Formats: sequence, C-alpha cells, structure tokens
Amino acid sequence: MSPPSPPIDPESFPRELKDGVIASILGGLAMTARLLLSTEPVSLGWVVRRVLAAAITAALVGYAITDHIESPGLRMGVVGATGYAAPECLDYLMRYIKARGEKEVTKVNGKPNGKSKAPGKGKRKR
Repeated sequence: MSPPSPPIDPESFPRELKDGVIASILGGLAMTARLLLSTEPVSLGWVVRRVLAAAITAALVGYAITDHIESPGLRMGVVGATGYAAPECLDYLMRYIKARGEKEVTKVNGKPNGKSKAPGKGKRKR
C-alpha cells in the first residue's frame, strides 16, 4: 500500500491560473444567481450554456483588468457584473457578426439571401 500523497499546495499554482479560476467561479455564480431570480422556464442545456458563457467571459475580463484595477473588491465587482451581463453581450456580438457576414455575402452576390439571378437568365429586354 502506498503512502498517502501530500496535500496540494495552493501556492504552487501560478497566480494567473488562480485569478482565472476565481473569476470564472464569480461569473458563473453571478449567472446562477440571475437564473435563480428569473421566473421564465428554461431547459438544462440553456442554463449550462449561459453559466459557461458567464464563466468564460468573466475569466477573460478578469485577465484583462488585472493591470488596470488594483482594488481586489472592485475587481471582483467588475468580474461579477460581466458574468451577470455576459449573455446579452454575447448575443449582441453574435448578431453583429451575423449581420457583418450577411453584408459581405450581399456585396459578393448583389442581392440579400444569396438569391441573385445568374447572368442572362432574367426577363428579356425588347
């Protein structure tokens, strides 16, 4: 029988990793609180997607603001707020990307929704 492994030393992990994990947890908890306060019925998949989106967004924002906000309390507040607002921000970003893509397709095709007529296949000119 092998001896028990020594406990994990939290100081052995890089600071950036610990900050990212804490930011993800804060963002996920903010979204969980928001979903618990909501009265609309939602599916489990929808809840999982929203909580993961909040956690990922909060982690990225946590990394981005590390050098800009020195106060730990204010940093936690910003990370929690971004976790809370993550779905709307990501929905806006997805709509923006889709609109830009459709705009580029329209430029190439000439008509929206890819319904351009092939040359010489329209009404005859008399």
